[in-house]
Amino acid sequence: MTRRHPAQPYIRQAEDFRLRGRLPEAAAVYAGLLTKWPDLPDSWYNLALIQRQLGRFDEALASYRQALDRGASSPEEVHLNRGVIYSDHLRRDAEAEAELETALKLNPNYVPALLNLANLREQHGNKNAALALYERILTHDRRCHEALARFASLRSAQSAQDPLVDDLRQAISVAAAPDDKASLGFALGKILNDCAAYDDAFEAFAAANRCSRQSAVRMAPYDQRRHERYIDDIMKAFPSSAQARETSTTEAPIFICGMFRSGSTLVEQVLASHPNVTSGGELNLIPALAHSDFAPFPAAMAQASTAKLANAAERYRNRVAQMFPSAKRLTDKRPDNFLYVGLIKALFPNARIVNTVRNPLDNCLSVYFLHLDHGMPYALDLMDTAHYYRQYRRLTTHWKSLFGPDIFDFDYDEFVRDPRPVAERLLAFCGLEWDDACLSFHRTKNPVRTESVWQVREPLYQRASGRWHHYAKHLDQVRAYLADLEAR
Repeated sequence: MTRRHPAQPYIRQAEDFRLRGRLPEAAAVYAGLLTKWPDLPDSWYNLALIQRQLGRFDEALASYRQALDRGASSPEEVHLNRGVIYSDHLRRDAEAEAELETALKLNPNYVPALLNLANLREQHGNKNAALALYERILTHDRRCHEALARFASLRSAQSAQDPLVDDLRQAISVAAAPDDKASLGFALGKILNDCAAYDDAFEAFAAANRCSRQSAVRMAPYDQRRHERYIDDIMKAFPSSAQARETSTTEAPIFICGMFRSGSTLVEQVLASHPNVTSGGELNLIPALAHSDFAPFPAAMAQASTAKLANAAERYRNRVAQMFPSAKRLTDKRPDNFLYVGLIKALFPNARIVNTVRNPLDNCLSVYFLHLDHGMPYALDLMDTAHYYRQYRRLTTHWKSLFGPDIFDFDYDEFVRDPRPVAERLLAFCGLEWDDACLSFHRTKNPVRTESVWQVREPLYQRASGRWHHYAKHLDQVRAYLADLEAR
């Protein structure tokens, strides 16, 4: 008869806390039992997972190291998780790469590590290396649909007869999981769009969105009325430009926001090409503050004291200083921060807000054509996307009435037609001297962690401006709904 380990009751208690969402208590129980019984690699691993969820990344790395040192049964998985923390949370890509390479030395065909390493190669603009890794995966497993979808997203095709089109259609026909069908379908739509097979492309994107809806069973569908009420509540919570006084003399980051797929990555790349600016990418810091310190947001803003705002601002600054210690000026490019402009201005009264805009039909179509996170359910239906767009415009109009001089509209379509005047106004708005490098943004070697990674590594092009004309016959309802916004 096997004797039960004396730590087992504590492990059950910790897991019970974890399953009920009481993560700090779960972490405390694991920390306590590991003080007494340190030779439990699985418990170190579970503690690290919880610490990562709590945003305690240095502690999580240390706990993963303990799991490795004490004989974790799947060390490649531990190295993978350490790599994800380094790349996604701490932005220390060299260390992330080292962890992923170590995982692959232990298990050369470990697909999650190969996928993450390929993604890292993409972020740094090394397309050939990323393609080679996806091909390496597919050599061992042709049924790895994610690898095929990502491989196809990096490839171009000259015609709809390209063999890759048949490969994608065949994979869609045999894929069992709706999410796999969705990923493959979005890749197929992209290939067909590239070779000007627009009707087939639209059909592929529509099918991909249907599959994505099927896979989002745990996410509530987009509720238009509910979102309208949420926008109403935000506007009521910030009825005036009254702001907390900022005690720090450090310049606030440049906040870049707007609709997804409206040019925010391009703006950040232009600014990051300036010698005094560091790209922060899509940081989750403002939404995290809104839904922790100021929860329920926006109602709790009515009771937000000056001291509480100052404390939150200081924690934000400390976090970005930890992530980007050498940054003179930082960009925080989180498109949906347009929901939190009032909070941003309460935290940082001198903050500069760059609002990215483009043709509404192009914007909505681009959202619909991308496999976005299920946390954005409006993206799965064109009319829902159009509705979300109208609410974005409504809220942005409110912000401009309060903070107009501190908000700059960066017009994507105007920029691609004649970039220098727009770039000059952008830099002047941000308090930056002109630098010619800002017009050679495609040469800037910083990592890009969005779906626009390859667009901003090309010289400026106009093919995405006015793309909706290719799909005009599919857009009658959306055009009618947005008719008053098209000629902005």
